[in-house]
Amino acid sequence: MARAVGDLLADFDAELENEIALEKSWNVAPTDAVPIVLERLVEDNVKRQLHVAKWGLVPSWAKDPKGGARLINARSETLLEKPSFKKAAVARRCAVPADGYYEWKKGEGKNKQPYYVHPVDGHGLVFAGLYEWWRDQGASPDDPARWLLSMSILTADTPTADSARTRRSASAFDELTSLHDRVPLPMSTETMEAWLDPREKDAAGLVDMVRSRAHDAAADWTLDPVGAAVGNVRNNSPELIEPVEGLF
Repeated sequence: MARAVGDLLADFDAELENEIALEKSWNVAPTDAVPIVLERLVEDNVKRQLHVAKWGLVPSWAKDPKGGARLINARSETLLEKPSFKKAAVARRCAVPADGYYEWKKGEGKNKQPYYVHPVDGHGLVFAGLYEWWRDQGASPDDPARWLLSMSILTADTPTADSARTRRSASAFDELTSLHDRVPLPMSTETMEAWLDPREKDAAGLVDMVRSRAHDAAADWTLDPVGAAVGNVRNNSPELIEPVEGLF
């Protein structure tokens, strides 16, 4: 995620509730601060806002925020059955902007090749997400840091070759099947509009909608082999997304 706050506000037609700081990153890792877009009802008017959240959802009822690192993803098939996610799916849905993401393909032995997955034209993508506010009960009521905003990204199983044949066209998901059995769920602009609407409470219907439209949202994705340096979170520069000759 290497876009500036002003660019994100313009891209998503959003506003700020409070000033935020957002550092560019080419190697976002779990527990990092990332931008999210959400909608809230303010005096019966829908307001779209840009916030910064910790990647790794911390439920409001958690005793401490340490468990967030285990909740970076929400399995779309079962999230409505999970106490950590089901209330957020009804009332706290968000969109997570990104320029792309990395996935690894295993070869023989210990060989692995990282790939940068991204839209061909570089316009960026957006994942379906959930967010939560967690309050530090031990902090002073006037401490602005007493509230922690965190989020999780929805994922789904990647398609099999049989399911690919039932669709009119292939998508990057078909190629991703050879890399991993899970994918983050992307959204088109139309899907995002419905997903963010705070007046909509049919969480099951919304999750089904996001899942069913994911292939179309990924229609212009491509996979580029990149260098192994991305495997170390201390490495963070534009060179990480530069294509290289693949190992296999």
